[in-house]
Amino acid sequence: MPTSSETLSPREVAELSGAPKRVVEKAIEERVLTARVRPSRGASRGARRMLPTHAVAYAALIMKLDLKLTPAHKRRLIDRLRRLKPSEVRTARVELMPAVEIDVGRLIGDVMDRAEHYRAARDAFIAVDERIKGGTAVIRGTRMTVYAVLGRIEHGESVTDILADNPDLSRAAIETAITYARSHPLMGRPGGRPWAHAE
Repeated sequence: MPTSSETLSPREVAELSGAPKRVVEKAIEERVLTARVRPSRGASRGARRMLPTHAVAYAALIMKLDLKLTPAHKRRLIDRLRRLKPSEVRTARVELMPAVEIDVGRLIGDVMDRAEHYRAARDAFIAVDERIKGGTAVIRGTRMTVYAVLGRIEHGESVTDILADNPDLSRAAIETAITYARSHPLMGRPGGRPWAHAE
């Protein structure tokens, strides 16, 4: 049976699935999703809860289904999703209960491919190192923080604009930095333009 190691934070699951974070938190509370606690690196310190990649498919489906599911049904759904390879999600149909089958592929398409792609890109393009910017996440090989990239996007610039200023970076690195920054918000972020001096 295929398995996914715990590699995404609850916020990353929410961002990648398009579900509110409360949907992911409720699944953890109901013990539908099991979060593993791992030590955190960099500026955030402390322990972090991590979820398997298939949690993204679960959260995306919960947002699409027009069904009231019991915790038992939700656990059955996550068990079925856990057994699928990412490439199988596109065409999968899952029997949730007698006479109720979910067309997973039609509802959430390539969400697992997107999650796996992000996880691999995050590991390739994002670095957290205490010696660089005090452990704030940066694009690997640079001193450009992910929050600098997100700040520029939030203030009207495009990925193309950022690439024009940084031709050594790839579009994939910029897009991964944006997703990472959105799913790892800075706590107590100061007002003004903090990204202006973060590069």
